[in-house]
Amino acid sequence: MNIDTRHIESVTIFAIDGSVDSLNAEQLSLAFNHPILEGRVQLVADFSKVSYTSSAGLRALLGAVKDSRRLGGDLRIAAVQPSVNRVLLLSGFTSIIKIYPDCESAIASYAAAA
Repeated sequence: MNIDTRHIESVTIFAIDGSVDSLNAEQLSLAFNHPILEGRVQLVADFSKVSYTSSAGLRALLGAVKDSRRLGGDLRIAAVQPSVNRVLLLSGFTSIIKIYPDCESAIASYAAAA
C-alpha cells in the first residue's frame, strides 16, 4: 500500500493505492494521525485505487473518524470501488462515514458545511 498526502486549503487528502489489511493498517493510522496532531482535521481518503480492506483497515478508518471529529473535523471517503463499498456497507460504516463519488465532491462538502 502506498499513501500520497496532499493539502487543498484546509483539507488533507490521502490517495491510497493498494489493499488495506492487517499488514499495513497501522501505516494508514499513522498517516491519518500526523495531520490530526497538527490540527488539520478535515480529511478525505481517496479510495479510487483501493481494491480491498480488511477489518484492520476499517479500524484505521474508525480511529481517524473519532480523532478528527473530537477536534471538530471529519474523515470522508471518496471514489470507493464496488468491492470495498460492499465491505463498508456490510460492516455498517456507510452510516458512520460519509462517502462521495469523487475527491472533488468530498473536498467541496467541507465548504458547504461551513
